[in-house]
Amino acid sequence: MSAPAALVLAGTRPGGDPFADELGLPHKALIELEGETLLARVVGALRAAGMERVLVSCLPGPVADLAQKLGAEVIPAEAGPSASVAAGFDRTGAPLLVTTSDHGLLEGAWVRELVEGTGEGCDLSVMLAERSRVEAAVLGSKRTYLRFADGHWSGCNLFYLRTPAARRALDTWSMVEADRKRPWRIAARLGPGTLVSMLLGRLTMAEALPRLGRRIGVSACLVPASDGFAAVDIDKQADLDLVRALLAAR
Repeated sequence: MSAPAALVLAGTRPGGDPFADELGLPHKALIELEGETLLARVVGALRAAGMERVLVSCLPGPVADLAQKLGAEVIPAEAGPSASVAAGFDRTGAPLLVTTSDHGLLEGAWVRELVEGTGEGCDLSVMLAERSRVEAAVLGSKRTYLRFADGHWSGCNLFYLRTPAARRALDTWSMVEADRKRPWRIAARLGPGTLVSMLLGRLTMAEALPRLGRRIGVSACLVPASDGFAAVDIDKQADLDLVRALLAAR
C-alpha cells in the first residue's frame, strides 16, 4: 500500500468561529503556540510521521496562504467536515489520514500509531482515548466522553481511511458527527439489539464501531490512543490555556 496522504480540516463554521473572533483572528488555525501557528504545528507533525503529501481544506484567505507557504496543497472547504473529507478523498484516494487544524499537541507518533494499528482487514479506523489515559495525562480536563462497557472514550480528531471502500462511510460521517454527544442515537440506528446492549451497559466501543461499519458496508475498527494527550484540542480559552501550560511544562 502506498504511503498515506493527509488532510487537515481547517474550514470555517457558518457565521464564523466565536473563539477565533474573541482572539481577533480570522481562524483558530492561526493561533500561535510558542511562536508557531496551530496549522504549522499540525502540518509539521504530519511531516514527522512520514506523510509527504498534505492537503489543507479551507477557505481562500490567510489560512490558505499559510498552508501554501507550508508546502501543503489547498482544497476548498465544503459545507461540512464530511463533505470536505469526501472532496479530499476524491482527490487523493486511499489511504488518507484526516485530522483537524486545532490539534495543537499533535505528534507524529500518534499518527503512526493510528496507521500502524489499523489491521489489514480494516477499511477505516478511528483513534479514541479512554478516560483513564486522558485523566492520567491531563488531570481535571473537562472533555466529552462516550460511555461504553469497555470504558469512557474521547475523540482524538484522528481518522484513517485505509482503503477505497472507506469512501462509503463518508455519507454517514455527518450523522455520527451530529450525534457524537448522544451515542444512544447512533446505537438506535444500528437496531434494537444494539440499543438495548448499550442501555444495559454491555456494548463495548470495540464492538460498536465494527457494527456501525457493517451497517454501511465497510470494515471499521478502533485504535485506542496510548497517550491521553491525543484527546486534547483547542475549542475555547480554557483549552488554549491548558495547551500552553502543557507545552511550558515540557
